[in-house]
This record gives sequence, structure tokens and C-alpha cells, in this order.
Amino acid sequence: MNKDFSLDCYGLLCPMPIIKLAQKIKGLKVGQVLEIISTDEGMKEDAPAWCRTTGNEFLGIEENDGQYRVYIRKLK
Repeated sequence: MNKDFSLDCYGLLCPMPIIKLAQKIKGLKVGQVLEIISTDEGMKEDAPAWCRTTGNEFLGIEENDGQYRVYIRKLK
């Protein structure tokens, strides 16, 4: 998936990936895509829930051998 920025949250546990996501996305322009790389399985549920709450677009998640790549488009 195309991305504008990556955020490395490898090894961080809940709630740190979501906290870092919230901080990073503030610096993006509307329409830009952020990739979050995480080993926290909770991101499968946390990222879509965060998007619903904040009004950003959850684009999907790729899972490979315990690593998750989450893609979110900034809408606001």
C-alpha cells in the first residue's frame, strides 16, 4: 500500500502505539497516509476503533509473522 509516512512502534505495547499514532497524525496533511508498524496484536482492534472515534480513515492492516502494518488516511 502507498504511504506518505511510517511510524515504527515495533515492540511497544498498548496503549503506546495508539498514543504515538495520535501524536504523529497531527503533523500530517489531510489526505496523507500513515503506516504504523507494530508487534502489538491489539492494533487489529485498536486502530479501527481509533479511526471511528477521530474521523480518520482506516485503510487496512497487513499481518506477517507477528508484525502488523496498519494504514490510516488523515481526513481531519
